Amino acid sequence: MMNHITIRKADGKWVVRAGGAVLAESVNALELEENGYSPVIYFPRGDVAMAFLDASDKRTTCPHKGEANYFSIQTKSETLEDAAWSYEAPKEEVARIKDHLAFYPSGKVAVEQL
Repeated sequence: MMNHITIRKADGKWVVRAGGAVLAESVNALELEENGYSPVIYFPRGDVAMAFLDASDKRTTCPHKGEANYFSIQTKSETLEDAAWSYEAPKEEVARIKDHLAFYPSGKVAVEQL
C-alpha cells in the first residue's frame, strides 16, 4: 500500500442522510485516510439506496486512486449535484474501495457514525 493512503474497516455503524432520508447504512464501511485530507468513509454499494442516486457526467482523476465517477442525490425537494463519488476501476493499491461510494458531507448531506 502507498505510504500516504491507508484503508481500514471503519469502526461501528455509519449512516448517510439527505433530504430526510437514510441513503446508506453500513457496518462494513471503509475509512480511507490520505495525507493532507480528512478521512473519507466509503460505503459498500450494496448498503446504499441507489434509487436516490443518479449518475452524473462529472469525472475527475486522482493520480493515486484513478478516475472517480460522480452521482447526484435526488431528495423530495431538490437535486444535490455531484454529492457522491465512486472509483469503478481504482488503481491496484486502493482496490478495496472498488464497489464503494463516498459522500460529500455538507449542510444537506450528513455522514455520521452511530
